[in-house]
Amino acid sequence: MAPITASREEFDEIPTVVGIFSAFGLVFTVSLFAWICCQRKSSKSNKTPPYKFVHVLKGVDIYPENLNSKKKFGADDKSEGKNKLVMPKNSLHLDLEKRDLNGNFPKTTPKIQSSSDLENLSPKHFTEREKDSISPDSLKSNMSLSSEEKQEKLGTLFFSLEYNFEKKSFVVNIKEARGLPAMDEQSMTSDPYIKMTILPEKKHKVKTRVLRKTLDPAFDETFTFYGIPYSQIQDLTLHFMILSFDRFSRDDIIGEVLIPLSGIELSEGRMLMNREIIKRNVRKSSGRGELLISLCYQSTTNTLTVVVLKARHLPKSDVSGLSDPYVKVNLYHAKKRISKKKTHVKKCTPNAVFNELFVFDIPCEGLDDISIEFLVLDSDRGSRNEVIGRLTLEASAEGTGGEHWKEICEYPRRQIAKWHMLCDG
Repeated sequence: MAPITASREEFDEIPTVVGIFSAFGLVFTVSLFAWICCQRKSSKSNKTPPYKFVHVLKGVDIYPENLNSKKKFGADDKSEGKNKLVMPKNSLHLDLEKRDLNGNFPKTTPKIQSSSDLENLSPKHFTEREKDSISPDSLKSNMSLSSEEKQEKLGTLFFSLEYNFEKKSFVVNIKEARGLPAMDEQSMTSDPYIKMTILPEKKHKVKTRVLRKTLDPAFDETFTFYGIPYSQIQDLTLHFMILSFDRFSRDDIIGEVLIPLSGIELSEGRMLMNREIIKRNVRKSSGRGELLISLCYQSTTNTLTVVVLKARHLPKSDVSGLSDPYVKVNLYHAKKRISKKKTHVKKCTPNAVFNELFVFDIPCEGLDDISIEFLVLDSDRGSRNEVIGRLTLEASAEGTGGEHWKEICEYPRRQIAKWHMLCDG
C-alpha cells in the first residue's frame, strides 16, 4: 500500500508544476509582444510624413504630372539666380524640417527690398532667362500714389511670371510678401493668404494657403493655367488680393496689387517682379442701381407672388471688373424672417435679366405685418459674397417702396411691376 500512496502524491504535484511553467510562458509572451509594438511605434514616428501641397480647383489643372514626383514639394524653379544655393535631390527631408511653425522657409539669400533698389541693379544679377520686368511706366505708377497711401505702408509682394510654350501654359509663382500690417490688435500679427484672379473674364481664380501669425509670409506656391494662348497674354491683367484670415468674422482685406500684362515680354523666360501693396480701390457710385420687381397679392389663397424681373446700372464691386449679380428675397412677418429664396447668378453684367417667380404663403390675413427684403449680391467663388444694394418693400416704406405696397393691397389679384432704387447694403 505504501508505493501506491507515493505515486498518488507525485500525480498531485504535476498540475502545480504545469501551472508554474504556463504562468512563466504567458508573462514572457506578453513582454515580447509589448516590446515588438514599441519598436514598431518608434520606427513609424521617425519617418517623415508625406507632405503634399496640391491645389484642387475647379477648371484649373495645377499639377498635370504624376503627383508622386518630389518636385511637387515647393516651387518648380530650376534656377532662380546665381546667388541661390542648389538643392540636392536627397535634401527633401532636411528642407521639410527647416520649415518653422508657420510653414515658412528661412531666408538665406538677400532679396530685393524695394523698387528703388531695382534701379541700382545691373542685368548681371539675373540669368539669361530671368529678367526684371519693371518698366519706367510701372515705376511712375508706383510713385504716383497719394500721400495717404505712402504714409500707410501695406508691404511688398514678390512673384514671378513665365509662359511655357511647349505646354501652352501661363505660370505664376507667388513667392512671398514682406512688411504686412498687423490685422489682429491683440497678437499684433496677421494670418495672411493671397487670392489671385486673371481679368477681365475672371474664369481663373486661385488662392494660397493661410500662414499663421506672420507679417512676412513665404508662400512659394506655383499656379499653372492651361489653354491660354500666348497672343492673349497682352490682354490680361493679374489681380492679387492680400487678406488676413479671421475665424470668427469676415476676413480682413489688407490690400491689393493690379498687374496689367500689356508690355510685359515673356518670350525670353521667367520674369521676377515685386510691387507695393496698395489700399483696396473700391469704386463708390452715387447710386447702387435699380431693381424691377412685380408683386401680386392673392387674398383668397393668402399668397404673395414675387417676380424678380431685371436689374440695371449695377456698380462695379471693385477693380476686378463687372459684378456677377444675383438676388436674395427674404419674407418677414413681425420683423422675423419666415422664408427666403434666391435667383440664379448672372455672369459679368451690370444689367441683369432674371425673370424668376417666387410664391410665398402669408401666415396672417392682410399684409400689415409683412415685409419683403431684396438683397442684390455679387457672387464670388473664392470668398464671401458682397452686398451691392438693398431694397425693402412694406407698408411703412418711403418712396416707391411704400407706393408699390399700397397698390398691391388696394388691387389684389393684379400683377403690378415697378422700378426701385437700391440703397447701400
